[in-house]
Amino acid sequence: MSRRELIRMTDDEVAAYLADQRDLQVASINADGSPHLVTMWFTVLDGDICFWTYGRSQKIVNLQRDPRVTVLCADGADYGELRGVTISGRAVIQEDRDPVNEIGEAVFEKYWGPINDEATREGVRAMGAKRFGVRITPEKVVSWDHTKLGGLY
Repeated sequence: MSRRELIRMTDDEVAAYLADQRDLQVASINADGSPHLVTMWFTVLDGDICFWTYGRSQKIVNLQRDPRVTVLCADGADYGELRGVTISGRAVIQEDRDPVNEIGEAVFEKYWGPINDEATREGVRAMGAKRFGVRITPEKVVSWDHTKLGGLY
């Protein structure tokens, strides 16, 4: 078995890894062809990577022009601890309030816990008034988990 095969995560491992991660690196394409890279908070809904952001942000401008996007979550301080997932796909921008609120509420719950009352829900929705949602359906997933090597390199 190749080293690449040894460190690849299963689909379940990728899902668990993404559920535990806080920061998502999002790369879109600027008008001049250069990459635009930002860190976002995110969630996974029905297998799609989702986040929300202001409708006038550079990443939204870029994704409206060219929906191709790559995202990355990675961690580990030493080589034997390195783990990560890179996902490439096409972004679908959500502007309608219901899907934007669904994404916003899911992101809120991932980072701050369940929405237990209507006042909190309304607060999250108010935060989303000027935001768009972004859903990325994975087309290509690359993963690595060097802990699977057991210290053998």
